[in-house]
Parts: sequence; structure tokens; C-alpha cells
Amino acid sequence: MEIAALVSGGVDSSVVVHLLKEAGYDPTIFYIRIGMEDKDGYIDCPAEEDIEITSYIAKKYGCRFEQVSLHDEYWEKVVSYTIDSVKRGLTPNPDMMCNKYIKFGCFEDKWGKDFDKIATGHYATTTEIDGKVWLSTAKDPVKDQTDFLGQITRLQIQKLMFPIGHLMKSEVRAIAEAQKLPSAKRKDSQGICFLGKINYNDFIERYLGKRPGKIIELETGKVLGKHNGYWFHTIGQRKGLGLSGGPWFVIQKDIRRNIIYVSNGYDPETQYGKVINMHGFDFITEDPWGEFDDAKEITFKIRHTPEFTHGYIRRIGDVYRIESDEKIQGIAPGQYGVVYDKDHHLCLGSGMIIGDEGN
Repeated sequence: MEIAALVSGGVDSSVVVHLLKEAGYDPTIFYIRIGMEDKDGYIDCPAEEDIEITSYIAKKYGCRFEQVSLHDEYWEKVVSYTIDSVKRGLTPNPDMMCNKYIKFGCFEDKWGKDFDKIATGHYATTTEIDGKVWLSTAKDPVKDQTDFLGQITRLQIQKLMFPIGHLMKSEVRAIAEAQKLPSAKRKDSQGICFLGKINYNDFIERYLGKRPGKIIELETGKVLGKHNGYWFHTIGQRKGLGLSGGPWFVIQKDIRRNIIYVSNGYDPETQYGKVINMHGFDFITEDPWGEFDDAKEITFKIRHTPEFTHGYIRRIGDVYRIESDEKIQGIAPGQYGVVYDKDHHLCLGSGMIIGDEGN
């Protein structure tokens, strides 16, 4: 079997190569250069250390190593999407777009066709039921990354391998240390994939600038302060508002009037909701219920967290609606609702959360 292993230089993808070799495979290692830079050279992430480690891994295990570039595609599919979403007052999820369009989209179109499988260091698993492949959750609930994979397609999941999905993170680290891999003690990457060491607000200001506006208390209409543009703030945000007498939470945004609405207290009622409407909902493998004529029992996530929330999903025309058993904090348009079966084993699909903002 011909396997392409996507390796980033981190501990997870490094251990993937070890496990594949141990299982008798001879993977070809690919390092995808996606460090984003615009026409002014504003951001460039050459990632020399990542490439050096990946090259070492390839030599250690006797694997063919290729560096490939998806700079332009990354700008078009991920970075531009992020800027556009923020401009529209939405909360983007660039990691989901990167997986769908770059790692398993553009890569497959350009180089992956020659391989039977594509292996990655994601914490996820696959489950075969009646000859069909389903995306399923990882053994490690804290590291599980199926929510970032919720937009992949039926064709993509059939070709993917997740060799570390059955391991805890501590086990992955232990393997790396036992094999003396240079990435064994490297920290996990944090934050938005393309920014590197660039501050998020500096990045947003570069493309959207500043526009002073009012911060208003939702319940009273009282003006509490000023902000530099609604695009610097997300629903549910607590830090970075510069208001005294807190905590304050961002509850709503009026993007036409450039107003941020906030509520006070550690647990304001306005932070929560139980109904989540989604459009563009896609099932990864297939609709498991066939005729969708009533509410179906599910679990779901709207952000990266180890916890699953129980609820029901129903279809109303083109909209899929989640009705949650519990109140959910910070439901923000632009986020993705990722839906799982009631036992939170199979990841069924996802849709973009919609709301009244900007309408």
C-alpha cells in the first residue's frame, strides 16, 4: 500500500511515521509549506526548524521526503476566508478550512492521487460500518480533533489514516522519547495556524484597519467605552475590552453601526442559548437517519472542548436546528456546529451557525 504521511515537525506527525514503519509500511513524507505571505511580504513562516526535524525523521526511517508548497491556495481558501468572515462580523474557523481545502483538498488534487492512503497526526479514528467509512472520535478526549475535521467529505474520509488516534497524548510523547525523536519535547502549536508569532489583532488591523465605535451595556443602553472596530471582538469574549467593574462579556455585535454590546457578571443570562441554527449542513459519510421527518437524538460541539453536549437535531427547510438540553455559552454566527451520534463516537457532519447579526 502506498501511503503519503503529512509531517509538520511536531511530535504527533513524527510518531505517525514511526508507527507506519513499525506496521511494515514505507510512507513517503510530505511537508506542506503553507506559511502565509501577502504581496507585501507581511507574513512569512519558512519554518526552518520544522523542515529540519521532518528531514531528520525521513532520514532516520529511510523515507522519501518531499517539500511541497500550497502558499497561494492557502491564501485563497483559508486566510482570505478568515479576513472576510471577520469583516462580516462572523467567528471563523480557519483550522476546519485548512483540513478540508488544503491538507485533504489541494494536496490530494496535486500529489495525493498517487497514494492509496494519506496519514496524518490528527487525534481521530475511523470506523467501518457495512463497508462505509465513518469519522470517529479519538481515545484521548482532551486531544480529540474530530471537531476540526467536521467539514471533510465522504471521499476524503475513505482515504485518511489516523495512526495515533487510538493513543493518549502521553503515550505518543512516550513513544517519541523512547525513539529519541527530536520533536519529543516540542510544545504543541497554539492559535491560528497561519499567524506564527504574529499577534492576531495586528494581523486583523493590517487588513481591516481601525474604526472607533461604542461599547454599550445590552440591558441598559449605557455607553461604557470605545473599541477600535467590531472585527477585533468575538461573541463570548471576556478579555481585552478595557472596561472596569467586570467581568464583561461580548453578547452581540451591530456591524452596520459598529457597536459592541456587552453584559456584566460572571454568568450573565444573555451569554447563553439553547437553539442553534445552521445552514450548509453536510453529512460526512451519509445521513444516518434517511428520512429526516422528526427530531433525532445527538451530541454536539460548537467549539474545541473535551465535552459533548446532548440535544436533538431537526431539519426545517434548508436549516438544521440543534435544540440543546443545556444552555450553551457564546453561540456565535460563523462558528460550526459539529454533530455526533448520541454516544459521541461517530462524527456525523457539521454546518455553519447562523444568527440575526448583520441582517
